[in-house]
Amino acid sequence: MKPASVRILVGVFAVHAFACTAVAQVVIRAKTIHTMESDSITDGIVVIRDGKIAAVGTAGSVSIPDGAKVYEAEVVTPGLIDTHATVGLTGILNQKQDQDQLEHSSPIQPELRAIDAYNAHDPLVAWVRQFGVTTVHTGHAPGELISGQTMIVKTRGNTVEDALVREKAAIVATLSSSARKKGDKSPGTRGKMMSMLREAFVDAQNYLKKRNLDDDEKKASIDLKKEALASILNKEVPLIITAHRANDIANAMRLAKEFDFRLILDGAAECHLLIDEIKSAGIPVIIHPTTARFSRDLENASFETAAKLREVGILVGMQSSYESYVPKTRVVLFEAAWAAANGLGFDGALRTVTIDAAKILGIEDRVGSIAVGKDADLAMYDGDPFEYTTHCVGVFIDGEFESGETYKSPKEKK
Repeated sequence: MKPASVRILVGVFAVHAFACTAVAQVVIRAKTIHTMESDSITDGIVVIRDGKIAAVGTAGSVSIPDGAKVYEAEVVTPGLIDTHATVGLTGILNQKQDQDQLEHSSPIQPELRAIDAYNAHDPLVAWVRQFGVTTVHTGHAPGELISGQTMIVKTRGNTVEDALVREKAAIVATLSSSARKKGDKSPGTRGKMMSMLREAFVDAQNYLKKRNLDDDEKKASIDLKKEALASILNKEVPLIITAHRANDIANAMRLAKEFDFRLILDGAAECHLLIDEIKSAGIPVIIHPTTARFSRDLENASFETAAKLREVGILVGMQSSYESYVPKTRVVLFEAAWAAANGLGFDGALRTVTIDAAKILGIEDRVGSIAVGKDADLAMYDGDPFEYTTHCVGVFIDGEFESGETYKSPKEKK
């Protein structure tokens, strides 16, 4: 008998015959299925039909449909979700032509759309998928006061439209030193950052009033920047603010209260100092990557922060974030594994990259857990997903199989 890492498909069918091909009925059988809906299932079965989960349960309670193609794995989890990434905008080549994550021409640019910059063919998309990541919330990186919009995509598809889950998911802002300008350029201080944001939102409020006028002559013409900010004020999308220092986190929360918008904290290295305030406000946190460099604004970051937040009931998601070094993206599977070993535990860590991530992004009706009716997004492993020696042996995205084999460069493929 072949090892579990290669014994994925049972029967006479070859794996490559089904790769990237939609099938009517597929069955995955695993020793352990972490559904994230209730307790894990031992000796479980997942039935996929027409891209959705049709049944899930123990082998004794779920029958295998006649003619179904059957895959085997040691462990099955929901497809992993990267709660905040720049993959698809930060390219693998690390050269100017494939680095679209940040535009420096102006500090406030909420009108920039992630969908216009995403490259579905960048090898990093396939690279994170091979570790079990099936959904990414990606877009413009922290580094400007308001750097642009984000979107949610699946890690497959020939075009961005093929991959799209939500075209406009959020708008991202930064209240940390990375958004400060040097010399006499603005913003150069915290006070200037906050005044510029307030001014932008007041302008958007006035714009909304003029856009709603019945008199066409007095009605404001469309302004893309103000339209984007208005979508925050109308609570159509949240504002994700990257802030690490406690005073920057407090400023972000004060701004959200003043203009009554939905806030998601990002990074939040010193959020342990404001846990009571964050919990009281009901604000979710996309915690900084566990393997981030703990320096500058992150000098007081900790491996244990995610565990402390979850312990008091704050919703936490894990992220890859923007990585300036090659290969330009981290992998949330590894980030969650580090957090699991530092107080979060297996279940808590897995939640940060599955169901809790989905709840933060507002897509829990489609992904994040293995439940009947949800998208058939699944990751298969030959052991404990958080063990370094474990391999992701394949994923399903919308019921279509994608190989888990390691990415090879064009030179290696020859």
